[in-house]
Amino acid sequence: MPMVSRAKPAPFVTAFALTATLMLAGCGSDDSATEPTTTGRATSATAAPTGERKGSSVTVDVDDMKFSPENVTIGVGDTVTWKFSDKAPHSVQGIGDKAMGINSPIFDKGEWSYTFTQPGTFRYLCTLHPEMRGTVTVQ
Repeated sequence: MPMVSRAKPAPFVTAFALTATLMLAGCGSDDSATEPTTTGRATSATAAPTGERKGSSVTVDVDDMKFSPENVTIGVGDTVTWKFSDKAPHSVQGIGDKAMGINSPIFDKGEWSYTFTQPGTFRYLCTLHPEMRGTVTVQ
């Protein structure tokens, strides 16, 4: 029986995989200036270019069935971190179109952060306890 030799597809497959990976890597967007960022915990501010203000962080305690302080005033680029330490689970949910991005998971313990990139007044509440309300004023 004659032996049939088959071409090895490895170079083609490797080249194809490398090309696809490079193409997909370029699909992201660098336009993050208009989108707020969220994390599962507090983040440190990054260095700002010369002449610009560095972002800072404010903590709101979620305990005893309330947000404390209930109202905070921050600057554009600042981060608010909600620290959950109550016996009951809570969340942070923005109220109205302007605050749509404020939407934490439900927490028993831990923290959740949101960086505000636009000036304005942002109202929020706990989805499980709607009487718990707060406001972030961004100047």
